[in-house]
Amino acid sequence: MSLLMPARLLRRARPTLRPTLRPTLRPTLRLRLTLVYGALFLLAGLTLLAVTYLLFDQQLKGIFDSQYASEPGRHKQVILTRNGVTIQGEAALEWLRDQQTGVRDAAVTSLITQGVVALLVVGAAAVALGWVVAGRVLAPLNLVTDTARRIAAAPMAERGLSERIALRGPDDEVKDLADTFDTMVERLDRSFDGQRRFVANASHELRTPLTLNRALVELAMHRRTASSDVKELGESLLEINARHERLISGLLLLARTEQELADRAPVDLADVVTHVIEQNADAAAAAGVKLDEATGPAPTTGDALLLERLVHNLVENGVRYNVTDGAGWVRVTSRTVSRETVEVEVANTGPAVPPYDVPLLFKPFHRLGDERAVTGTSAGLGLSIVRSVAVAHGGDVRARPRDGGGLIVVVSLPRAH
Repeated sequence: MSLLMPARLLRRARPTLRPTLRPTLRPTLRLRLTLVYGALFLLAGLTLLAVTYLLFDQQLKGIFDSQYASEPGRHKQVILTRNGVTIQGEAALEWLRDQQTGVRDAAVTSLITQGVVALLVVGAAAVALGWVVAGRVLAPLNLVTDTARRIAAAPMAERGLSERIALRGPDDEVKDLADTFDTMVERLDRSFDGQRRFVANASHELRTPLTLNRALVELAMHRRTASSDVKELGESLLEINARHERLISGLLLLARTEQELADRAPVDLADVVTHVIEQNADAAAAAGVKLDEATGPAPTTGDALLLERLVHNLVENGVRYNVTDGAGWVRVTSRTVSRETVEVEVANTGPAVPPYDVPLLFKPFHRLGDERAVTGTSAGLGLSIVRSVAVAHGGDVRARPRDGGGLIVVVSLPRAH
């Protein structure tokens, strides 16, 4: 299977910027802490004002009542002169009580009014101070969040795992959180680094002996003294060797595509479909299967080679698992379904597929029918690679049985704007 793209697709592979997500309005922790601090301060202030009012009112009442108290066996006489008129007895006491009530009401009203105004002013200052203090306290957490966001927004996860928070400050809970985060990222970095080294080493160590085996078998087959039995055995060995090469290539590609893409470029899936149809025309004709395409604009961003492999695997599966009476067909469609999504659909005739068996088709090494792992023409990784490539591009894949036999596979990918 060729992974070479035509020149018109490679010319479209220009770097592009990934769209950024708009921040959503939400109550932040800083705002919630400020509101809680302000509410507690106002509640404490109101409580203090209420206690002060009760004590002040009780104190005034005690002072005024003491003026009317007299010792046992003695009677207190009150004489007042008002506007040149002298009053005494109960009239004087009543007038004095009215004056004292007015003084007390005015004092209490002044206390409440001025207390509420002072409480509001100091409360506003406390809220502002709480906002500043909360910001200072949460600054280390913001550093942790920013670092995690930069790592998550990196083109590939392992390319951002080299960054650390390295928080400096008092040995408190926030520093423990930052240090724990750094330890986790360091372990992930080592894990991804080990995975990269394994893929690189496996690519070399697994392909080299297979290449050597193929060269030796071909050398033995093409000797002048090689008998027909040797040539027949050599063809069988070359077929098994080629299948092992496809299996190893599929496993390495599956391991590489189960990550987010490092580089993205504009790709029109219509061009990919046209190119893949041209590539598989001879194989389809040899199998007696007709290839149809219905290409509509389907712009997306990603790796052009991986997207070609995605469509190639779908078409190859559609040709391989088809009817053998010469009436089979495979139809490939590319289209834009919305402002955010484009699709590639591959439908084919073929044997009936039970609905419960459809999810298993996307698992590695699962094949339709009774095809064996060693003698089969498929490595059982085609649809697994399709799903991995789709997920790596931010999309998904779904399949359903077609009425009359065969399968309909739809790959959805983000649309390029």
